[in-house]
Amino acid sequence: MTSTPLTRLLSSLQMLVLGSMIWLVGCPHALAVTDEEKAQTAVHMLDYVSVDYPEFVQDGKILNPEEYKEQLEFATQSANLISELPAVAQQAELLEQAATLREQILAKAEGDAVSATANRLRLAIIQAYKVTVAPKDIPDLNRGAQLFGETCAACHGATGHGDGPLAKGLEPEPSNFHDQDRMRMRSIYGLYNTITLGVNGTPMQSYAQLPEADRWSLAFYVSSLRATDAQKAAGEAAWQQGRGKAELGNLKQLVMQAPAELEQAGLSDVQAYLTAQPSALQAVAVNPLDISRDKLEATLTAYRKGDEASARQHAISAYLEGFELVENSLDNIDKPLRLDIERHMMDLRSAIARKASAEDVETLINQINDLLDEADERLASGSLIGATAFVSSLLILLREGLEAILILAALSAFISKTGRRDALPYFHLGWILAIVLGAITWFVASYLLTISGAGREMTEGITALVAAAMLLYVGYWLHSKSHAHAWQQFISDHVNAALNKRTWWAIAGVSFLAVYRELFEVILFYQALWTQAGTEGQGAVVAGIVAAAVLLALLSWAILKFSVRLPLGKFFAATAGLLALMAVVFAGNGFAALQEAGIVAADRLHFISLPLLGIHPTIQTLSAQGIVLALIVAGMLISRKQEKH
Repeated sequence: MTSTPLTRLLSSLQMLVLGSMIWLVGCPHALAVTDEEKAQTAVHMLDYVSVDYPEFVQDGKILNPEEYKEQLEFATQSANLISELPAVAQQAELLEQAATLREQILAKAEGDAVSATANRLRLAIIQAYKVTVAPKDIPDLNRGAQLFGETCAACHGATGHGDGPLAKGLEPEPSNFHDQDRMRMRSIYGLYNTITLGVNGTPMQSYAQLPEADRWSLAFYVSSLRATDAQKAAGEAAWQQGRGKAELGNLKQLVMQAPAELEQAGLSDVQAYLTAQPSALQAVAVNPLDISRDKLEATLTAYRKGDEASARQHAISAYLEGFELVENSLDNIDKPLRLDIERHMMDLRSAIARKASAEDVETLINQINDLLDEADERLASGSLIGATAFVSSLLILLREGLEAILILAALSAFISKTGRRDALPYFHLGWILAIVLGAITWFVASYLLTISGAGREMTEGITALVAAAMLLYVGYWLHSKSHAHAWQQFISDHVNAALNKRTWWAIAGVSFLAVYRELFEVILFYQALWTQAGTEGQGAVVAGIVAAAVLLALLSWAILKFSVRLPLGKFFAATAGLLALMAVVFAGNGFAALQEAGIVAADRLHFISLPLLGIHPTIQTLSAQGIVLALIVAGMLISRKQEKH
């Protein structure tokens, strides 16, 4: 095979990109390079080797000495980068594979063998160091086409043949994305890297300023140009027959494999179809319960090796990253089964904490897997369309929003009852800021960062405990003013001055925490429900949201209406009692969330479970609620003592 202008172009582009990356990693005076960047550089160099080596070394002969030298240099640098990465269990094996790759290149081995070794090592690095390689959401090829027209067509041509109006005279020449020989060696991830990094010293600039989703959409669109209509039609037919589901069933598998890697399995046409229609992957989305099973298997493996910390983390993830995503759906179909699974998962974490035998841990995991199988059957038989989707949707918002509405309505009624409108800015600032921050949190978690289930639970738990403390403060303040002469004294002290700022800032804090702690989880649950309901059930999901919102609005109206009729002392006492009750609820739920995140131990008791009131059958949650109750009683006694004086 002879060297073509396209070959020279892509080789030069990648050489310059990777050369600059190597300098950044190796030069002691360069900017600091993170471990993530080192891993990305190694992955990109190996992608380069897998694509270009077969073109420049054939039948044991070097067709281009300079290119061969670069292949050897990149293989060597990849090994060096791996040795500089943090120590992991797979590092020794990775270095062994890197040494094998270098030996193959030195021996001028066949191109297919070198490509296979480079690709295996590339995938192993990604897995070992959890390198980000896949889009978070299904790419939009229409957006990709738009971006191609705006940023690429001038050089690469409107159809990607490398014949744009600015192509003439460019050195190297723009790529022809329809070149089958070349593009069959390119993974979507390789294209994404080139789009992100650009190529120093050439017209190919970096497009890192584009949002990540746009860069993935552009990479998918460019990758789709190589495929003919016949290839895509054949791939669609094979996909509908079930072929490729295991090998290409998710975005990560799709973007990481070059078409040439899938030719032996006869799946390159399937990949061509999925690249052009990535939305087809939504039909084979990973079952959350399968995630739980995988994490449970990892738990047992780690525990048998004596790695209790990893076993504990896997056990936590089995609940948070898997089962928790379907617990609301299961709750509406078989609540006792949901509770049984939660109890067994808690028992597993406790068994690991107390260093139970491997046999006991294995028995618990087998029991959980049996329960997960039962849950799978129940979820499959219980359709999420129609009434079930409606009820699930209604209960999510009603359950999560009830606590917030009770607190907000009580605070609003208090401000209205006392006529102190100067407190309104504090009150409204709290819940408005909560909504804004909740939206930002959701955006960051969805598009910028991945927030783990443990992170979600830790945030919810800490927020709940802080809210409980502030509720105790505000509730005590209200109770101390429930006696007529105490309130009259308070008014007299503040009639010509601003209200007690410390108290109103506390009310603003309660308003904020009551809303913020619920928002992120509500959005998370609705995302899962929306996907599960499908197009047929999404209307019912929306109807459930509307119905829950109406019920919560009616509850707020009732509190405001009937509280106005209460005498001032009774109103203050009732409001203080409500806030005290919510403090107890928040304390229980806060500790339960921290238990689910694995931060607080969970020693289960034979006791009732009533999450709506924060009651969870563990020593830790009940003890926390007991402490809060003791503080409430102490506050009441102090208030009565002050009243007598």
